[in-house]
Amino acid sequence: MKPRILAVDDEPQILRFLRPSLEVAGYQVITAASGTEALRLAATVAPDAVLLDLGLPDIYGKEVIARLRSWSKVPILVLSARDREGEKIAALDVGANDYIEKPFGIGELMARLRAALRHVEGNALADVKLQAGPLMVDTAAHSVTCDRKPVKLTPKEFDLIVLLIRNAGRVLTHRQILTSVWGTAHTEDVQYLRVLVGQLRQKLDQYDLIQTEPGIGYRLKAD
Repeated sequence: MKPRILAVDDEPQILRFLRPSLEVAGYQVITAASGTEALRLAATVAPDAVLLDLGLPDIYGKEVIARLRSWSKVPILVLSARDREGEKIAALDVGANDYIEKPFGIGELMARLRAALRHVEGNALADVKLQAGPLMVDTAAHSVTCDRKPVKLTPKEFDLIVLLIRNAGRVLTHRQILTSVWGTAHTEDVQYLRVLVGQLRQKLDQYDLIQTEPGIGYRLKAD
């Protein structure tokens, strides 16, 4: 599988420039024009790296970085015309791996991207099949089994179980899950989440895999 790159920029011409350059270099490219869409895609398609513009129309880029870092170690390279030192420091402080000023040369971008990918712990190719106890999720085949029995899930249920299993053993807050699965417009809609978790628990039957952390969120058992 080709490494997946999520390119996030609200300027269509930048995305039109990035896509062919990255594809020629052997990457699979997914694009987003807003922070909300970027967070959703980061949770569902599991990119190997993110190229992120700071000046997004809905969520400021530094907030997108902070939210991603709350549950993901994906390399984040900031692409921005902002040349103030304070902006660079702030982006790096909240979790960006690198900072490239616009305009930039494609050669420099590719070199920085390769360097970031080399530092990733593990390999996203090994992340296609995820397991926690009896639960197995195949993100490529979009399939789930529990104790080797197929489990049929709705798209939202699948998004949620992928998010939970990628963070198995770790508590995810209601807000983190709602942002990843439904987007930032639903960060307070905890009832949506309770209903979805209830549906998942019924389908996973007796295994008690999803644990409730009262007042905080949920955790998927790691073993």
